[in-house]
Amino acid sequence: MATPDQPPTLPPDLDWRDEVIPVSRKFDDPYFSLAGGLDETRHVFLAGNRLPERFRDGFHIAELGFGTGLNLLATVQAHRGPGHLRFTSFEAYPMPAPDMRRALQAFPELAEIAGVLLDQWASGATVLHFPNLTAQVIIGDARQTLPAWGQKADAWFLDGFSPAKNPELWTPDLLHHVARHAAPGGTFATYTAAGHVRRALAEAGFSVTRVPGFGRKRHMTVGELSPSEPQRP
Repeated sequence: MATPDQPPTLPPDLDWRDEVIPVSRKFDDPYFSLAGGLDETRHVFLAGNRLPERFRDGFHIAELGFGTGLNLLATVQAHRGPGHLRFTSFEAYPMPAPDMRRALQAFPELAEIAGVLLDQWASGATVLHFPNLTAQVIIGDARQTLPAWGQKADAWFLDGFSPAKNPELWTPDLLHHVARHAAPGGTFATYTAAGHVRRALAEAGFSVTRVPGFGRKRHMTVGELSPSEPQRP
């Protein structure tokens, strides 16, 4: 779910909390909320980007940090209407399918669509097909892969590990590239309310708002690009 020093194709080094919640040893941070990972995803990334009400055919979501695939699965579950979505995730340390399967057992209501994901992920696929969504996981350091990406997203899920523990995924330069790869009127949402992250996103061109967070987190951050003003070069 992060970037820095080791080769990007290495799997993450994990501990397991309560036998089901994966915790990165490198970043000393869990992959999803101890208070309820699926509810957190719905609150932070879906509601924070005003989804699913903005969904339309071709709507494109991009994400920093694929992790267990939980955000993708929550998006697939939330899309009940017509139209096909696109989802792109940037991941430096892809989780092996057996670990992903173990983690996703915490969410039995996602079991059916998790099976669709896991069958493809176990085969080595990085383009993942669902009936109403096509996802691509771009493996590598996002500081390199995102600037080279040739597309723009309508909504961004910023879900790297904590800025205090994984600062490489929250630098002003990388967040500038998030804005540069957002469509006019594009949005972002993230669980963090760290001041330097909010300032960097504002400097990148987003209007930035601190809003109530999930669980014990008092605040999180959302934002939007102007639908008409050009983005900063």
